[in-house]
Amino acid sequence: MVHELFPYLHVADGAAAIRFYEEAFGARELFRLTEPPTGRLGHAELDFGGTTLMVSDEYPECGIHGPRPGNPTSVSLHIHVDNADAVIARALALGATLEREAQDQFFGERSGVVRDPFGHRWNIGHSIEQVEPQEMQRRYDALMAQGG
Repeated sequence: MVHELFPYLHVADGAAAIRFYEEAFGARELFRLTEPPTGRLGHAELDFGGTTLMVSDEYPECGIHGPRPGNPTSVSLHIHVDNADAVIARALALGATLEREAQDQFFGERSGVVRDPFGHRWNIGHSIEQVEPQEMQRRYDALMAQGG
């Protein structure tokens, strides 16, 4: 039985990633473990509004690599915030790149997408209306019929 799910991000510079996540998204560092004397980040945990995100530096000797900025990534992290436009603007000012500007979505959210400076993709949104699943499907069908 699963009790919790913790995303675990691997990055080229864990200390810089923690600063970015704190400043851009309002995360709060819970703790970190570093290797003496190199200071390499072995593990850190950040609180994102009650959800834990784990972060570490890369460990190429163990086959652990982060994504490279500009290269495709198969995972997106989706965060709900008070104001998506403001959070996206802050992330961009801190070095993220814009993949999709914030816009109102068929599923009742205003959201946009950025890639952080470490290559991870973030969908940032806030709720604009409550949409029931049947209505969401109807809207999705209409969107796909128009070519998506």
